[in-house]
Amino acid sequence: MNERLVGGKTIEEWTKQLPVLGTMAEDEEVFWGNKRYSLVDGSPLELEDQIKDASDRLGRFASFIKIAYPETAEAEGIIESPLVEINKFQDKLGEWHQSEIEGTLFLKSDNELPISGSIKARGGIYEVLKHAEDLAIAHNLIKPEDDYSAFGSQAFRDFFSNYSIAVGSTGNLGLSIGLIGAKLGFKVTVHMSADAKAWKKNKLRSLGVEVVEYASDYSVAVEQGRKQAESDPTCYFIDDENSVNLFLGYAVAAERLKRQLDEKGILVDSDHPLFVYLPCGVGGGPGGIAYGLKAIFKNNVHCFFAEPVQSPCMLLSLATGLHDAISVNDFGLSNMTAADGLAVGRSSGFVSKTIESLLAGLFTVRDEKLFVMVKGMWDSEGIFLEPSATAGAIGPVKLLETAEGREFLQSNGLLEKMKDATHIAWATGGSMVPDQERKNYLQKI
Repeated sequence: MNERLVGGKTIEEWTKQLPVLGTMAEDEEVFWGNKRYSLVDGSPLELEDQIKDASDRLGRFASFIKIAYPETAEAEGIIESPLVEINKFQDKLGEWHQSEIEGTLFLKSDNELPISGSIKARGGIYEVLKHAEDLAIAHNLIKPEDDYSAFGSQAFRDFFSNYSIAVGSTGNLGLSIGLIGAKLGFKVTVHMSADAKAWKKNKLRSLGVEVVEYASDYSVAVEQGRKQAESDPTCYFIDDENSVNLFLGYAVAAERLKRQLDEKGILVDSDHPLFVYLPCGVGGGPGGIAYGLKAIFKNNVHCFFAEPVQSPCMLLSLATGLHDAISVNDFGLSNMTAADGLAVGRSSGFVSKTIESLLAGLFTVRDEKLFVMVKGMWDSEGIFLEPSATAGAIGPVKLLETAEGREFLQSNGLLEKMKDATHIAWATGGSMVPDQERKNYLQKI
């Protein structure tokens, strides 16, 4: 390791101060309990009113969504995914690790979200809809009390064709924005990093979306998208690194999850803790959901992020407190992973600062384990997930079977409550993966 300073310290000094970073730099899996994790009181979190506003906006757009995407008609135009108990996969996890996984394991099936088949349908689609609403209201085309099915008319498409949207993406965010943007009539450009899958690029191009490819990683794609928007006053840039609107779109998921838990009669209280495991790339999706969950369930929910061993950008961000002023490359990691949506070398500073006291912890996963879980989920439950979407599924094992995980449970008075715990692995993508790609993933083991 070199002597270059990061945040005023050498890498050697960082690893001495935080041994978990030394293990991380050796390409080993780690579990990290957040020392800044703190109790929340009964008062509302800062963004709660804005989350309510986002939820109401999605409600207004339901009449448009229902017509534009008939697969949402049964849900009255609400873009939502099932909550499914995966007890067979839970048993398989226990077999693999020769342990009993206490509590009940569910999958939040965002791999089945309508329109784009991934978690990005929450934030990405929400931000495009908000931008469309802002433009339409500013030009006196609609009022909030009107019927929003009008957004599907040719007149609105013709209007939006005068405007463009740009985004930088590793894959699924660009896919969701391209799908909804093209449907509304916007000209959409998606700047994609080298690790984005070819089928996602092809799908976007088939919809008339311009895809610009880069040999570099995610951060370069984002920067190029930002430059495009700066040079064009009619272009709106969706900033995966800093967007509050993306964050709010994701956060709406929490109130909907609460309804699903209530419908299933699942208690979440001090004796029945809820643990949620979220795959993490730049941080917007998992950060927004974690924030929304803490707003609702307060100290009875504990959220953990999952990252690839070569791309633990949020771990570095939070453990060092440097947020977006540190990169995985600083520690000699490659940011190369089969989990394309998680291939991010530098976290969102906005997200890491917003959730730094609300996140319980974080763990990393090797790529080969992701493929084991892809096949295990398919064999046991008949559910197909992208490799990145399985990252959270190993969460209960990390929590219950690592020394660091058990220390977290012990120090938070949770160890004796695990038999009554609910675990939710948040699946982030999979339903739109082409058949041949699925076969390739399933044959990796």
